[in-house]
Amino acid sequence: MITQKSVQEILDVARIEEVVGDFIALKRRGANLLGLCPFHNEKTPSFNVSPVRGTFKCFGCGKGGNAVNFLMEHESLSYPEALRWIGKRYKIAIEETEISKEFLEEKRTADGLYAVNEYALKYYQTILFETDAGKSIGLSYFKQRGFNEETVRKFGLGFAPETKDVFTQNAIKAQYLQETLHKVGLTSQYGRDFFRNRVIFPVHGLTGRPIAFGGRILTKEPNAPKYINSPETDIYVKSKSLYGIYFARKAMQQLDECLLVEGYTDVISLHQAGIENVVASSGTSLTVEQIRLIKRFTQNIKIIYDGDGAGIKAALRGLDMVLEEDMNVKIALFPNGEDPDSYLQKVGTAAFNDFIQKNAKDFIFFKTDLLLQEAGNDPVKKTKLIKDIVTSVAKIGDSIKRGLYLKQCAALMQVDESVLIGETAKLIKKSLEAKTQAGNRAAPPSAPEEVAQPSDSQPIAKNIPLEKQPKIPVEPSPSSPKIADISVSGDGISERYFAEVLIRWGHRLYDMASNTTVAAYIIANIQDVLNDFDDKLYQKVVDETVAALQKGQLLNPAYFTNHLDPQLQKLALDVLTLHPDHEYASWEAHGVELHTQKIHEENFVLETPQAILRFKLKKIHKICKQNLSLMEKYYKAGDWVNGMKHDKIHMRLEALRNTMAKQLGIIILK
Repeated sequence: MITQKSVQEILDVARIEEVVGDFIALKRRGANLLGLCPFHNEKTPSFNVSPVRGTFKCFGCGKGGNAVNFLMEHESLSYPEALRWIGKRYKIAIEETEISKEFLEEKRTADGLYAVNEYALKYYQTILFETDAGKSIGLSYFKQRGFNEETVRKFGLGFAPETKDVFTQNAIKAQYLQETLHKVGLTSQYGRDFFRNRVIFPVHGLTGRPIAFGGRILTKEPNAPKYINSPETDIYVKSKSLYGIYFARKAMQQLDECLLVEGYTDVISLHQAGIENVVASSGTSLTVEQIRLIKRFTQNIKIIYDGDGAGIKAALRGLDMVLEEDMNVKIALFPNGEDPDSYLQKVGTAAFNDFIQKNAKDFIFFKTDLLLQEAGNDPVKKTKLIKDIVTSVAKIGDSIKRGLYLKQCAALMQVDESVLIGETAKLIKKSLEAKTQAGNRAAPPSAPEEVAQPSDSQPIAKNIPLEKQPKIPVEPSPSSPKIADISVSGDGISERYFAEVLIRWGHRLYDMASNTTVAAYIIANIQDVLNDFDDKLYQKVVDETVAALQKGQLLNPAYFTNHLDPQLQKLALDVLTLHPDHEYASWEAHGVELHTQKIHEENFVLETPQAILRFKLKKIHKICKQNLSLMEKYYKAGDWVNGMKHDKIHMRLEALRNTMAKQLGIIILK
């Protein structure tokens, strides 16, 4: 178990923009950062990161949280694992109790797959550097490819010995279960090592942890495949993984471009040469999931494959998918017989970069040139070519970009632009109809539409139009008192107001002279109704505030966003991550008139006394009704003693209620 001291140190040090920025590209927008949400597919960024509050929120799918929540959701980590990840990133020494027990337990769970792979990576690398076979076969191969020791260690390259079960036996001695070894694909069902007599290429996930391995054989063995790879597991899905993504993600963000190659050695060679924004699909056809993974960091992609027929076909295979994801794509092919690795070794880094810049063609020019050469002057082939090009252009979602490409196409192929526009429109219409039909087939029968009713637990300004939100009477001008029936306004709105103020601004100074915080002022002024909150969650906020004040703890927003109670944490994140476009309207939904400043954040000190008075008035009004009910009950039963007692109480409560109403400038409808 991680000690509370270490937990707090990790939470204090973690910068959400850096943690999230390790996984997706973020762009500054005012005080916040914006990016494409990694939790659902979207083309317009709605993923908001607030460095000031230390939170993230997607206004598309609704997911939100702090840095720890992000890692737990994105990487399927447990709470302790997410804390350790942050601790490792910021080089924080983590204090733990019962480490060995927790570590052994981790090995026996699904999360232990990572631990097994980490053990395997270290084992294979030790064999590479410290055994005769590793040095003479594996290390000599890597040196022959031009990899220096620093690069070999950086990518975790290793060597698997030839013996049938030496790795498996060593892993079992290290207390890893054979069942887990088999599940992750390192050991066969018969207890034999899966990788034998091969150089090893670990595949890293976005967090840098090994999720799978590839093995290349160096000796000639009958019927032995050149490459073998780990099977798919709970932590490794081939179609969703890219080789080198962990090492490339920052360079992809900085350069706003991704280079896509085919193999492991291409990635490693380019990295060693200082070209780090490069990933590989590892010999598989490019998938939509892999494209979306790249899109998290950049919308610009250059496909650089071998110049032979196979390389050309591979480049074209993924083209339409890249376009459909609204990415900008260029293609560069090397001279026949060359691949990125061999060409780099031949000409050096500067000439390699120069070649890419000069020869990378926009997809439309690349595909048109290629197909025009095949079609020649044959009208039938040229017609097929036009349809092929138009099919690709129709995949582009941006209408302006699509129009520009059609104009270029028409000029290149000497075809009337209107013809291409017409053909494209047909394809788009057909695609939309197909999607609509598929959606209709998949959609369940629609239920009768229900009218949303106001409730205390409903988020503010959500699902209910502002005009239908229950209103709390607000301060009118003294010359024209406002008539209000406060019995029809739900207490939950008033209660949420205090919960939000305590979460957002409880730590702020309310009165500088007495050094009183907003939280202290509110709690002191609602002592008589402190435990009368109807909503249990808002009562929790009040109780936590009281407890923190008694302990002298700093009651800033992070106190709630980092709280172990998931309900409190979620409420705090909802409060702190209101959509900027809705924030002002949400305060009006409370019935709070922002008559002094435009933004409530600058106005809470002036509004809080009025809010306290309104809140207490509603509670007194509620007690009034309860007391009146009891009084009538006693009178009807002939109990005049208790009836008269409650009659006197009612008179005092009414007087108190009317005094409060007068202070607020409202007339209460009974």
